[in-house]
Amino acid sequence: MTKSVSDDTALDWRSLAKIPLLAMLADSQLRSLWAASSSRRYVAQQVLRHAGDPATHLLLLLRGGVAATATTPTGRVVRFGTFAAPCALDKVAVIDGRGHTATLTALTSCIVRMLPRDSFQTLVDSASSARRHVLRLLADHVRRQQEQFVAASTLHTEARLAAWLLNAAATTADCRVTLPGTQESLADLFGVTRVTINRALTQLRQNGLIAVRSRTVDILAPELLKLRAAAATSG
Repeated sequence: MTKSVSDDTALDWRSLAKIPLLAMLADSQLRSLWAASSSRRYVAQQVLRHAGDPATHLLLLLRGGVAATATTPTGRVVRFGTFAAPCALDKVAVIDGRGHTATLTALTSCIVRMLPRDSFQTLVDSASSARRHVLRLLADHVRRQQEQFVAASTLHTEARLAAWLLNAAATTADCRVTLPGTQESLADLFGVTRVTINRALTQLRQNGLIAVRSRTVDILAPELLKLRAAAATSG
């Protein structure tokens, strides 16, 4: 059950400017969006939205982390990715109105600003600069998905894991990456078994490229890890 956040003094309308989707908006527009939205707090492992739920609001993640997953007809849970604040979640669902594309689950305690879909659409329809910005972000999203598909089709799990670690470490100052839950969760992210992901981690560790400590990975040799990330399969 969601809990209403009546007052969080550390967050205000300026927090919206940190979300890439809204970064180009004027202060007056950000204030209007803040006034039109409401806050919700979620605890770890709580579901924000289920796949297929009506996308009545744009979910603006201000604090915490969220995983996007789907369940296959055989019952396997596939993780599409993880998202860290600040960001807008499942923008496509809000734009096309066909329901949420994935089940969104809190990985940590989260604070989410809920912006009614109508308010977001009014903003996009009324400002050409906002429309161009949204289209550019969606195009970037599609391009990244294509790159991920190519990587999944052509790279060994070890190479894909190396690339993912480097990308995750790019946002940190100490080359330390926090894994998204258990090794099973990481395996779901790559669409492989836990044994396969464990084998890839072990190989990178034995080669002296990383150090694994519980749920964190320290990158010891980033340049060598880049070479491993570029290694294609032999078929």
